Amino acid sequence: MNAPPTFESFLLFDGEKKITRENDTKVPNAAVFTINKEDHTLGGMIRQQLLKDPNVLFAAYKNPHPMENKVVLRIQTTSDYAPNDALMNSITDLISELSLFEERFREGLKDKQEGLD
Repeated sequence: MNAPPTFESFLLFDGEKKITRENDTKVPNAAVFTINKEDHTLGGMIRQQLLKDPNVLFAAYKNPHPMENKVVLRIQTTSDYAPNDALMNSITDLISELSLFEERFREGLKDKQEGLD
């Protein structure tokens, strides 16, 4: 079979970075981030969170090839807001939202289990 070993889809190799940044020379105040060992799940969540920020002018992601486990994220922001800051703020907000979701889920599950007993 031609499929690569499954561990290659989530383990970083020696010297491989989780995220890299390149300045976008064609557009002002923009950057391209490559996130290794991730897929559409994380790419879509980060993009959606970025678009909630009024200082983000453009946010998009792509998966270059179905066999590559990486996401390329392009972010353009207003002149007084750095793309790095936008990405960090969106990730922080996303973690907060997911923590709240987990907490409410656990409470709902507990309430449901107590109601069945």
